[in-house]
Amino acid sequence: IFWAVSDRDWIQDGATVHVSMAAFDNGEEETRTLDGNAVVTINPDLTSCADVTAAVVLAENKGISFQGPSPKAPFDIDADTAAAMLADTGNPNGRPNSDVVRPVVSAVDIGQSPRGKWTIDFALMTMDEAAQYEKPFEHVKINVLPAREQRRDDYRGMWWQYARPRPEMRAALEGKRRYIATPRVSKHRLFLWLDANVLANDGTIVFARDDDAFFGVLHSRIHEVWARAQGTQLREEESGCRYTPTTSFETFPLPRGTSDLRPLTSGLCLPAIAAAARELVEKRDLWLRPEGASPAELKTRTLTKLYNSRPTWLDLAHRKLDAAVSAAYGWPADLADDAILERLLALNLERARA
Repeated sequence: IFWAVSDRDWIQDGATVHVSMAAFDNGEEETRTLDGNAVVTINPDLTSCADVTAAVVLAENKGISFQGPSPKAPFDIDADTAAAMLADTGNPNGRPNSDVVRPVVSAVDIGQSPRGKWTIDFALMTMDEAAQYEKPFEHVKINVLPAREQRRDDYRGMWWQYARPRPEMRAALEGKRRYIATPRVSKHRLFLWLDANVLANDGTIVFARDDDAFFGVLHSRIHEVWARAQGTQLREEESGCRYTPTTSFETFPLPRGTSDLRPLTSGLCLPAIAAAARELVEKRDLWLRPEGASPAELKTRTLTKLYNSRPTWLDLAHRKLDAAVSAAYGWPADLADDAILERLLALNLERARA
């Protein structure tokens, strides 16, 4: 590739899209021009620094991140319906309906105001097991089965279950009291804790870890720079970037210690990352849910709004976290994005060879 425009508006016939353009030859052209600037090389992803397309999946990152379960049918219910099911007793198995009636979170609940939705989640239960939860099962039978009968490819022959229940994710979350979730697509790369009883659906990516240090690394600038380079940009920046378990996370070389393989560069790094992550979450939670706030005010306090404005206190909390994560890598805290990508790529390839 000797000439390219990585992102260009193209408005024609009422359709607003963004396109990339590239020109390539057999290698005879000696000059390289990217986005109007002379560069040494142009990578396949139309960048000129580290060629992150060369990164490979790291074994140490497998089995941690997953796309949330996908229903592909009306399993979600409102709060009143959920309350009635939760109050019901007399199931033939003697179990409460809270086993299968769970709060559900999607990308919109993370970035915007929570919708207060619930879902009926029979996980990997057989029909006989699921039917023991009488009211939830009958609700699914009435509302889900007709839709499933129109699309049999959606449920693998088990219409009472989510179409993609993600058994690997459920196994990885077993025994954890909380886990981390991020929207699959968002303008800001946001991470938050969810209680184990909450189901994060297919609009999210789930991380089966419950330690503050791991959360802190994910929410650091170092990881965000990598995730954006490895993710898919949707039109302009405002539309958001897509995060995937494979390219965005499984190629990301974690600081040693957070991947449970070797000690960190310094024994003090892990507690420092954890402390900075806890401080960030605590301050965010106080801003999102201030004491005495009305329901109307709470609806205006969202993570997207917070990160759009990025007040000084939030910026300082992230800088503190970024410094702790940089120290864990043994890197300066003021590296430019290109330098971060170059170092992460080198680390990725080094670990892949080990």
